[in-house]
Amino acid sequence: MSKILLVDDDTELTDLLAEVLSLSGFDIDVANNGQEALDKLNQDYSLILLDVMMPVLNGIETLKRIRQQSNVPVMMLTARGEEIDRVLGLELGADDYLPKPFNDRELIARIKAILRRSTISEDLEAKQEENGWVSFCELKLHLGHQQAFYKTQDLLLTASEFALLEVLVHSQGKLITREELSMNVLGKPLTPFDRSIDMHMSNLRKKLPPREDGLPWFRTLRGRGYLLISK
Repeated sequence: MSKILLVDDDTELTDLLAEVLSLSGFDIDVANNGQEALDKLNQDYSLILLDVMMPVLNGIETLKRIRQQSNVPVMMLTARGEEIDRVLGLELGADDYLPKPFNDRELIARIKAILRRSTISEDLEAKQEENGWVSFCELKLHLGHQQAFYKTQDLLLTASEFALLEVLVHSQGKLITREELSMNVLGKPLTPFDRSIDMHMSNLRKKLPPREDGLPWFRTLRGRGYLLISK
């Protein structure tokens, strides 16, 4: 059973969401501010649902501190229209965001999509190469552990960044549209103003060291998508 930490100061909402998510088969723990959430990080959570607007320690600052010690998947809960919160969250390593108010079914679908990316599925096991390792240009991805290394350096990727890199490595030299990446990586259709994929790509570029052959890792085809540049 996947264990989720729900972080929100709205106790009425947390009680409701805890009930809804429990009925969907999740084990729910609750924190009512960011500091409480950080104090609970020693537990083994599959995902954190993190509200942005909270007392004591807000969601953005909490996410910063989470990412200093953990790559656990994080979904931000943002006020509708607060674009700056969404962009900041994605820049800091959030895996996804959902504006309030939201539909319970959409929340559950988003959670399941994130959890699928951070666990080994049968399809993923079928694709594993060299005992679970996929290699490209000094870059090594361990599919089972969801870890990426450049030579011996752990790149410390989030689940979404790893899934994005895996898709691009398996399709090196081929254009992958933003629509395909949104569905395959985030598990949701691309909407007109959704910048999630672009922000994850930006974070990925920052984490990858320069290639030994001097080539860039990726090429952006504006308005279309991305490709991993082959050797």
